[in-house]
Amino acid sequence: MTKDELFHKNLILGKEFDLYVLEHPEFAEEIPKDALVVLMPDDDPELAEINLKMVEKMRESEQPMFLVRIKKMKPITSRIAEFEWKVVEDVA
Repeated sequence: MTKDELFHKNLILGKEFDLYVLEHPEFAEEIPKDALVVLMPDDDPELAEINLKMVEKMRESEQPMFLVRIKKMKPITSRIAEFEWKVVEDVA
């Protein structure tokens, strides 16, 4: 996996995790203070392994790790509920 692929996959996972925490604030209370959160998707074992290894290198002595095993993701869908559109033929 290239660094760009790793960055992109973790960017998407991080965004989804942040949205989940915003929608379920009680879950955020379970994360220990100063913990390193490790996102481990079941559908991408290579990414899960890389993420765990990266965090183990970054982790300070006695710092808690909070492992989040992502078992299933919903399909990506648009949140647009309504819109208008038109064709513009002359832009000048």
